[in-house]
Amino acid sequence: MRSRIHPASRPVVFRDRAAGVAFLTRSTAHSARTIEWEDGAVHPLIDVEISSASHPFYTGRSRVLDTAGRVERFERRYGRTASNRH
Repeated sequence: MRSRIHPASRPVVFRDRAAGVAFLTRSTAHSARTIEWEDGAVHPLIDVEISSASHPFYTGRSRVLDTAGRVERFERRYGRTASNRH
């Protein structure tokens, strides 16, 4: 890799507010907020809406969404599929 073209990465704590889970990882993201981690060090804190701790794909808890109306509306607007057109 070429030197001096990549942003500096450092330890950052990401907190998933929905799941109440925080994890420490390396990132180039900036934040004015800080948190004291389990080892006593102070790291920047970034709150996120969804992480692997709360996302339905990773947790196995799927949400039921009513998409039938959306699909029907799409089919009316654009036809069933592009392969049906000749």
